[in-house]
Amino acid sequence: MQADIGLIGLAVMGENLVMNMESKGFSVAVFNRSTDKVRHFAKGRGKGRRILGCYSLKELAESLKKPRKIMLMIKAGQAVDEMLEQLLPILEPGDILIDGGNSYFEDTRRRMKYVNEKGLLYLGMGVSGGEEGALCGPCLMPGGNREAWDAVKDLLEAISAKAEGGVPCCSWVGSDGAGHFVKMVHNGIEYGDMQLICEVYQLMRDGLGMSGEQMHQIFAQWNETELDSYLVEITRDILGYRDENGELIVEKILDTAGQKGTGKWTSQAALKEGVPLTLISEAVFARCTAAAREERLKAHALYKRSVTPVVENKDVFVEDLRKALYASKIISYAQGYGLLRAAAQTYGWKLDYGSIALSWRGGCIIRSVFLGKIKEAYDRNPDLSSLILDPYFQAALSGALESWRRVVAAGALSGVPLPAMGAALSYFDSYTCDRLPANLLQAQRDYFGAHTYERTDRPRGMFFHTNWTGNSGSTQAGNYVV
Repeated sequence: MQADIGLIGLAVMGENLVMNMESKGFSVAVFNRSTDKVRHFAKGRGKGRRILGCYSLKELAESLKKPRKIMLMIKAGQAVDEMLEQLLPILEPGDILIDGGNSYFEDTRRRMKYVNEKGLLYLGMGVSGGEEGALCGPCLMPGGNREAWDAVKDLLEAISAKAEGGVPCCSWVGSDGAGHFVKMVHNGIEYGDMQLICEVYQLMRDGLGMSGEQMHQIFAQWNETELDSYLVEITRDILGYRDENGELIVEKILDTAGQKGTGKWTSQAALKEGVPLTLISEAVFARCTAAAREERLKAHALYKRSVTPVVENKDVFVEDLRKALYASKIISYAQGYGLLRAAAQTYGWKLDYGSIALSWRGGCIIRSVFLGKIKEAYDRNPDLSSLILDPYFQAALSGALESWRRVVAAGALSGVPLPAMGAALSYFDSYTCDRLPANLLQAQRDYFGAHTYERTDRPRGMFFHTNWTGNSGSTQAGNYVV
C-alpha cells in the first residue's frame, strides 16, 4: 500500500490527527523517533485501518504516493530543523513538507526559504483544538507555498472542524510564516480570554463570596448569551466538578500556571511592530506572577493581605461582571487583530481577517459565537483599522462601559487583582481619548535629549526644539522610531 500522506510524531496530537485522516478516507504512513510508539500504535488504535507503520524515514518516504506529503507533529525548535536535515536527502523536488507544530513564525519563514532552495514545497500550519480537536476536527491555519496548499487542500479541509453550514475551519492564510503567525496570535488571544475568565472567577469567589455551585450556574447562564464559547463552557464544567469526596476539584489545584511560550512570542511580536497589545501581555505576565508562588507567599506574610467584600447588590454586580467580561474580550480581539494588520504590512501578507475569524469558529480553543460578529465587521469594512470602530462593537462597548468601570473599581477597592481587565479598560480609555499627556512626555524628551516635538498650531511634520535651561544650545537629536 502506498499512503496518501505521511505523519511524523505520534504524541497525542499526532496520533489523533492520523485517526482523523484515516476516518475521512485517507491512508496514512506513520513514523516516530521512538519506533516502539509506531509498533504500539500500529497494533493498537491503528490495527485494521489504512495506517502503515514505518520504522525508518527511508521506509516512510518509499511508502508515499508522489509527490510525497509529510506532516511533522514534533516539538518546535531544533527538533524540526534536525528532522528536515534527515528528510531532505531522501525526498525529491516537488515533495511537500508540512510543519503542524507550534513553531515560531520566523523559523517557518527561514525553513520555507531553505526547503524551497532544495526544490521542495513547505507549509507552516497552525493547529488548534487540543486532543479532541485533532481527533474530531481541528482548526487549521496553513501558510507557506501556495502550490503546497493547492495539493493538500482537499485533505486538510476534510479533517478540519466545520462551522455553520459545513464551512471548513481551514483556509489559506498567506505566504511563508503567515500560518504560524496567525496561530501565535490565536494563542495570545487564548491567553487573554482565559485570564479574563479567571479574574471574574476570583472576584466572584473572593469579592462576592460565591460558592462553586453558584459560579457554575452563572457560567452556565452566560454560555447562553453573547459569551457563548468553548472557554466559558469548560469553565462552567470545571466549577461544577467534584471529586470522590464531593469537594470541588478546582479549589484543590495549586495556583501556579504553566505556559509554552506562544503568548510571550505574541507580546514580543507586538513590541517589534509597535502595537499596544496590553491585555494579552498582562495575561502573559499574570502567568509569570502565578508561577512565582513562593515569592507571593512571602509577600503575603509581610502585607497580611485581605479582601474587602464587594458591597453591591449581588445580582446587579454579576450582570456588571458579564458586561465587563464581554467588553474586555472585545478589546483582546481588537488588539490581536491590530497585530495581524501590522504584521501583514511588514511581511507582505494579504490576510483575510474575516476568513480568519470564520476559521476560528470551530475546532479551536477560542471558538465562540462572538467570532461571527468579527466576520460581519470585516464583511462590512475589509479595511477596518480596529474592531472598536465597527458599529456593532461600538454599541457593545458603549453599553457595557458603566458596568466595566464599576467592576474594575470594585476589584481595586476589594484587593482582587484584575490585571487583564484593568489593562483592557485603560486601553479603551487611551484609544478613545482625544488628548493624551504625550505632549508632556515629548517635552520631557526634548528637555533631556533634544528629541524635538510637533506643535498643535503648526502643520504636522514640522519639528521644534526648546532650549529649556538656556544652556543647551540649538542642536537637535535626529528623529527616528524604534
